[in-house]
Amino acid sequence: MDLCGVNVKNLFHTNSFCYRPISSSTKSRISSSSTVFEITRVLRHTNSSQYRSFVVTASKNKNNHNNNSSSDNGEQSIPEGDGIKGKKNGDKSNDNSEKSHHIKLDWREFRAKLYRDEQKEIADTDTHKQGGTLHNSKPLGTKWAHPIHVPETGCVLVATEKLDGVHTFERTVVLLLRTGTRHPQEGPFGIVINRPHHKKIKHMKPRNHGLLTTFSDCYLHFGGPLEAIMFLLKSGDNLKLPGFEQVVPGLCFGARNSLDDAAGLVKKGILKPHNFSFFVGYAGWQMDQLIDEIESDYWYVAACSSSLLCGALSDSSEGLWEEILQLMGGQYSELSQKPKQDP
Repeated sequence: MDLCGVNVKNLFHTNSFCYRPISSSTKSRISSSSTVFEITRVLRHTNSSQYRSFVVTASKNKNNHNNNSSSDNGEQSIPEGDGIKGKKNGDKSNDNSEKSHHIKLDWREFRAKLYRDEQKEIADTDTHKQGGTLHNSKPLGTKWAHPIHVPETGCVLVATEKLDGVHTFERTVVLLLRTGTRHPQEGPFGIVINRPHHKKIKHMKPRNHGLLTTFSDCYLHFGGPLEAIMFLLKSGDNLKLPGFEQVVPGLCFGARNSLDDAAGLVKKGILKPHNFSFFVGYAGWQMDQLIDEIESDYWYVAACSSSLLCGALSDSSEGLWEEILQLMGGQYSELSQKPKQDP
């Protein structure tokens, strides 16, 4: 099943969406290197239905299945950062085309725009009924966040007030790196991204040579209660970085077995040490365990813009929990203003 279709149909409940292949006449006007489909959005109103169609193009990618949920990859429950291998140096076919499409179309941004438009239509309907004045829609902006119903790679888990008093996870934001599989020994895992240690790697006296030299001045963050060394890499426009997995556009992750590759990229001048953020520990669940926690209202699930996530790694991330909830709006924004609940 087409993953784009799954995302559209599962994540919106007020209105409905469907997708279908674009007509041959339209497809002939678009590059043959692109996958093309059409989304029809059905806007349900009281007395009628309206239909809007959107044409979406996405470049073909031979390794695309590796960038999605790793349920087909058989990842282990303890992550070791077995990344996606990029193309060989000699294979430059379609590189410019892929980069162009990647910059122009981020599926998550497109979905965020649909969500924003949906919320505006609901608000406009209520305002119209009350005789108020309608306001023009504002641009999406570089920082956005909205709730989604199903966990996906690159989403965030935002702790609810039910986790107040649970020191490990209270007021945390967990970036989900993989969604896991149904195998008993495998499951979703991610890292807490708003708990900086305020200590540099050199203060921890690591044994790994790369950590001790190349990354000695990088700051450490608390990533979760399970033991591992993880890092996030702001990849920018470097779309093909062998040895690392993309989480969202512009952001990849790696683990201990990727440290040599990471140090090599720095020594070659492709990346800088400040492009990396290191995390001590990670958070992991069994598949059904995470779903149960979400359904029991311990976590809100949200999609966030790449710039919001990357910015949190550059600046102080301690206010990220409040910022994401405020961007989500409504009841979520109200929660960001509440004091912590007594356990």
